[in-house]
Amino acid sequence: MVAMDANGNLSGSCTTSGMGFKMRGRLGDSPIIGAGLFVDNEVGAATSTGVGEEVVRIVGSHLVVEFMRQGMKPEAACKKAVERIISRNPAKAKKVQVGFLALNKKGEYGAYALQKGFTYAVKSGKEEKIYNAKSIY
Repeated sequence: MVAMDANGNLSGSCTTSGMGFKMRGRLGDSPIIGAGLFVDNEVGAATSTGVGEEVVRIVGSHLVVEFMRQGMKPEAACKKAVERIISRNPAKAKKVQVGFLALNKKGEYGAYALQKGFTYAVKSGKEEKIYNAKSIY
């Protein structure tokens, strides 16, 4: 979840459902700052879901916020992070799911995923809607 309050302050949260049949001692992306969640109150906030190891390898949520810092809109920044995962291991990327969700300081939001089926909800004073994120595959 990423959020903006009435004063324009950003926040976020990230939880893990864990991975079935995981190796003992596995650490996912949720507790690693910049991987599963990153918030910079001057720029934006981003979070992720999916196979955490792939997110950790690119420090995904931090990467999304940095792309927004460079002027990208949230959806484009999320797509660029997804493309980074693909560039590291194209064959594996076709078999796993990772999705990113982002919100910038202007209140613009967006998401992008590797695979179809990643949905996200938006709630504001103007709308309450569920969206299907765009995806590569």
